[in-house]
Amino acid sequence: MSRTAVNRAVVAVAGLFLLVGGVLVLAGGFDLYGRIGLGHPGWWPLTSPDQPLVGAAARTRWADRDWWWPTVIGVLVLLLAGALWWIFAQLRRSGPAVLRLPVPDGGGAVLRLRSRALEEAVAAETGDLPDVLGARVRLVGNRRRPLLRVAVRLRASGRPDDLLEQFHTGPLVHARTSLGLPDLPVHLRLRVATPRRKAEPEPPRVL
Repeated sequence: MSRTAVNRAVVAVAGLFLLVGGVLVLAGGFDLYGRIGLGHPGWWPLTSPDQPLVGAAARTRWADRDWWWPTVIGVLVLLLAGALWWIFAQLRRSGPAVLRLPVPDGGGAVLRLRSRALEEAVAAETGDLPDVLGARVRLVGNRRRPLLRVAVRLRASGRPDDLLEQFHTGPLVHARTSLGLPDLPVHLRLRVATPRRKAEPEPPRVL
């Protein structure tokens, strides 16, 4: 499962949990159960505005046990560590930071190439193609099976078929040759710029 799918699943579950909890809290806070005779879940404690979400008995039930506070603190620490790990995981690259390329006739020597350098080179060469307004390149996947994601913004007067041919015979061939990967897959996303509307001349003023 990809990182994007995991992120969407986590956000969907968290959003559903917060939505259900918020609806239940609002229903109890506005006394909807008593006003309109709405049934409430048997396990939900908040059923009226005067009723606390966590009762006194529940708050002090385990307070005199030696294991209670260490357990509470440990659970909170684990939740905080999990949240920080998830945040840092979003900041990490989704692909390899460095590629190892064998050097021909180098006696087993290996060349280390930064993925960022490859992305910048492909983006610069793609941006120099005719009618291209800008390009963004991202190397994803792993070291054994990298994937090149390219987003190109094409001028409104440009031809997508010409761009595809020029990209495949130019930047893509050069990238595959540099990496020694003749089967390097690429995901090309093309967006055509919207032409600007010409300003309409103002009507003549009658003096």
